Amino acid sequence: MPLNKIRVLIVDDSIVFREVLSMGISSDPDIEVVAVAGNAYEAADKILRFKPDIMTCDVEMPRMNGIEFICRLLPQYPLPVIVVSSVSGVVFDAMEAGAVDFVAKPDIHSAKSVEQFIHEMIEKIKIASVAKVSTVLERKCIQFGSEKIHLSSTQKVALDSDRIIAIGASTGGTEAISSILRQLPGNVPGIVIVQHIPPLFSRMFAQRLNDTTRLEVKEAESGDYIERGHALVAPGDKHLKIVRVGGRYKAICFDGEKGNGHRPSVDVLFESVANECGGKAIGVILTGMGYDGAKGLLAMRKNGARTIGQDEASSIVYGMPKVAYNIGAVEIQASLNNIPQVICSIL
Repeated sequence: MPLNKIRVLIVDDSIVFREVLSMGISSDPDIEVVAVAGNAYEAADKILRFKPDIMTCDVEMPRMNGIEFICRLLPQYPLPVIVVSSVSGVVFDAMEAGAVDFVAKPDIHSAKSVEQFIHEMIEKIKIASVAKVSTVLERKCIQFGSEKIHLSSTQKVALDSDRIIAIGASTGGTEAISSILRQLPGNVPGIVIVQHIPPLFSRMFAQRLNDTTRLEVKEAESGDYIERGHALVAPGDKHLKIVRVGGRYKAICFDGEKGNGHRPSVDVLFESVANECGGKAIGVILTGMGYDGAKGLLAMRKNGARTIGQDEASSIVYGMPKVAYNIGAVEIQASLNNIPQVICSIL
C-alpha cells in the first residue's frame, strides 16, 4: 500500500469517458484523480499545476494527438503515461513514443466491459507508479514503415539452428521484445513469445514485429511449427505451450486457468519448453511486474537450457527478472541492448 495516494491526470476528449474513468479508478483507496483534460494543451497546463504521478492519455484527440503530445512532453516532464485507446495499431506508436503501458477502451454501453476495464486500469496505474521513466526516455520517437528491414552482408551469421528461443515479458515488454528481435539475424532459430497483452492487440503486435524485423512473425495458432527465422506470439487470453513432434516443435494454444494471474502465462510456456527441449533451449525473461516466468525459467535451467534475465538498469519494471534472478533461474544477466549479442554468442 502506498504511503500517499497515486495522483492521476486523465486526458481524453470525451466528457463521458473522462467521467467513467475518473469515477472508476477513484473507487480505489490508493488512487486520486487530481485533474482531467480534454486535449493536450489543457493537459500541459494541468501537469504544471497539479503535478500528477501518472497520466492516462487517449491517442485520437483534437489539436494534437496523443503520440505527438507524449513525444513533446516526456523530455521536459518525465511522467509515466498509460495510453487508453480503441483497438488500433497506433497504440504501438505511442509505446515507441515513450508510454509505459496501454489499455483498450471498453464498450461504454456494457457494464461488464467497463467493470473489467476499470479493474485493469487500477492495476496498470499501480504498476506504472513504480515504472522507471528514465529508462522509458531512452526510447526514441521513431515511426516504422511497413517495409521489411533489409539484411546487410554482415548481418547473416552462422548459427546453431537446432534450438528454440523462448521469451517472456510484461510491462514494458512490447518495446523490449521489439528491440531484441530487430537486432537478431534473419536465420535465428525459431522463437516463441509470451507478452502479457489483451486479445486483438497480440495480433497487431505480431504484425508490427513482422513488419519491423528480419523475421517472419505471426500470432500463434495451434498446429504452427516453430521454424528457423520465424517467431510466434501467444494470442491474448490464451496460453501457449510447445510439444515435440519427431525432430520439430509445434505450438499449442489453449484456454485454461490463469497462471500467476495471467493468460497467457510465461510460466506455462517456459515449463513446456523445459520439458520438451531440455538443453536445446534458450530462455529470456524481460521487464514486468510480478513473478510470472520465474519458476518456468528455473525449470528450463535445471533441464540444461541457457537462461538470460534483463538487468535492473534497463528494465521499465524490475519485477519478473528480479524474482527469476533471486531464485537462481538466471544464468546470465544483461542489459536490453546486450541481450541480442548474448543470444548470438550462445548460438
